[in-house]
Amino acid sequence: MNRFTLSLLVAASMVSGLATAQTAGQTAMPIQAGTGIATVSTESGPVRGYIHNGTATFKGIPYARADRFMAPEKPTPWTAVRSSTVYGPVCPIDALSGAGADDIEFAFQHNWGVTNENCLSLNVWTPQATSAKKRPVMVWLHGGGFAMGSSMELPSYDGENLAKKGDVVMVSLNHRLNVLGFLDLSAYGDKYKNSANAGLLDLVAALQWVKQNIAQFGGDPNNVTIFGQSGGGGKVTSLMNAPSAKGLFQKAIVQSGSYVSSFMEPSVARQVSAALLGELNLQPNQVDSLQKMPYERLLAASRKALQKVNASAKASDRGAFGVTWGPIHDGSFLPYQPADAAAIALSTQVPLLVGSTKTEFGPFNPANRISSMEQAKTIAQQRYGDKADAYIAAVKKDYPETTLPADYINIDTGFRAGAIQQANQKANSGKAPVYMYLFTWSSPVNNGMYKSMHCMEMPFMFDNISRCEEMTGGSQEAHTLADKMSRAWIAFARTGNPNHKGLPNWPTYTQDGGATMLFDRNCQVKPHPDKDVLSAATGKSM
Repeated sequence: MNRFTLSLLVAASMVSGLATAQTAGQTAMPIQAGTGIATVSTESGPVRGYIHNGTATFKGIPYARADRFMAPEKPTPWTAVRSSTVYGPVCPIDALSGAGADDIEFAFQHNWGVTNENCLSLNVWTPQATSAKKRPVMVWLHGGGFAMGSSMELPSYDGENLAKKGDVVMVSLNHRLNVLGFLDLSAYGDKYKNSANAGLLDLVAALQWVKQNIAQFGGDPNNVTIFGQSGGGGKVTSLMNAPSAKGLFQKAIVQSGSYVSSFMEPSVARQVSAALLGELNLQPNQVDSLQKMPYERLLAASRKALQKVNASAKASDRGAFGVTWGPIHDGSFLPYQPADAAAIALSTQVPLLVGSTKTEFGPFNPANRISSMEQAKTIAQQRYGDKADAYIAAVKKDYPETTLPADYINIDTGFRAGAIQQANQKANSGKAPVYMYLFTWSSPVNNGMYKSMHCMEMPFMFDNISRCEEMTGGSQEAHTLADKMSRAWIAFARTGNPNHKGLPNWPTYTQDGGATMLFDRNCQVKPHPDKDVLSAATGKSM
């Protein structure tokens, strides 16, 4: 064989090998997108998503449309296949309330998206986009109070891993927020009768879309769990009190969001709208001009209106976070207050999983980043007065592993107390099980400054540790805990019971028993695990 022939054979071999590698790469491609891929018919028209690592994903599907301050309506139908591969627009928000300090933002990695008032869309992740099988459906309601946030805001919100692991259908959505979703203009004419809770009416419209369409995506419309964190948890609570939402979901999960214990009364909501008109120098008969006004001008006036009403409102009218955007006791969409017997009866058959994180907002405060016990005791005295020593002793009793001074003063008692109140109310109705958790795992990132802060549990229950390494560190320990926690959420969505083989037995919560699952390096159940801390901090038995 001469050198020329040998060169040809080598070249041919290389070309053949390259072709084989390219073919293998094509068959192993994690993304499948294009004509005929992941195409599903909906009530409004056909949509086409994409497949990533075997999970069919659809983004930005319109579930409704709405004019400003009006109730949502069904979206305008379409006939051609609608490309649904990217997130839809998000509701405009107050940019002044956006990202925090650099070291905090590093953990969150916010994606604020593209804003547009035409924001009523949802996203679906499913293992199989056909009606051949009915899977549990999990509908995620994002945080940000009732004023901010979106379905794409945080990397932890991605639903692919949860859908794949649990063989469930995951749904997330955008809806109207702040002045667009909760400005009560009902005093200015029947035209605006739905304005007070327009943002919550959007959520009901999304759940109605799920009821009518999710079977085509492989979901069971009669096995729907709504779950949310922070403001999303408040939205879950609100929907549990809304007659029009009854029957659209069968289970509920509230994560660090048990702060909605009452709805704003119409008298206060109408003070806000009157103050807003005053800021804009508008008379009541000019209210229609609000519908066409640039959002930035409307927002600026609403910000001043809230400040003015907060300054004059009675303490009992201000709520946990002052007079701010949120659900309104309007007598129609929300006819009852959460503590009313009629409200409790609405969701009496709905199992509830509820909890919070150990430190919540403590790590956000630079003043809490201390290094000595003298500093810890000084802060405890400022907060608890002559009960400071009792508080320090209670922390050591309830959390004997506490060693760092900062760990004594970062413990949350507000959100935790709200979760207990909500769990007690639900458990005492006696018709559906309640399960309580407390997320106590502490992140090692950034010298441990994040601890178990607000939002820390979401990468774990979504099984998105790798997407959120800035917050979690991405260690094997974090992945192991995420597996346990995500499987609990999946089990609850499937059956109403979060127990699975990877966790110790998790009993139902009762006011007397107080069984609480602590999610940490070693998950364990304790009765009333922090009762001494709560008692010392609040001055009353929890």
